[in-house]
Amino acid sequence: MGHRKTLEDSSEARERLENEAIIWLTTVRNNGQPQTSPVWFLIEGDGLLIYSLPDTARVANIDANPKVSLNLDGNGQGGGIVTLEGRAHIDLDYPDADRIPAYVEKYRSFMVRNGWTPEVFAARYSTPIRISLTRSRAW
Repeated sequence: MGHRKTLEDSSEARERLENEAIIWLTTVRNNGQPQTSPVWFLIEGDGLLIYSLPDTARVANIDANPKVSLNLDGNGQGGGIVTLEGRAHIDLDYPDADRIPAYVEKYRSFMVRNGWTPEVFAARYSTPIRISLTRSRAW
């Protein structure tokens, strides 16, 4: 394994966070079982923004325990690893996804492929999850 760095030390990791379509979000169920889900995300400053269907286990898990971890797919050769830890917050006062131009731009083709307009996506995935990052590693 290569030398581990923080996001601040790794422009490659930061670039991947800006460009990758999927990140794996891990939350923890009430019984202690971790649950990992692939999600769309947007990097915002020092945190991440995710929109979720409202009635998912991940939303209930975050309500019960805001500690989360996230990771990007590696390069298949033991490198290209980016892992993050943070505190998630369900922010129902945050604007809907269709009102975030950077989010719509990043995922427009994915929305179209699923037969959604940005407004339809925002109505379905109506639960904003904002994550404040507390730790990052990349190698």
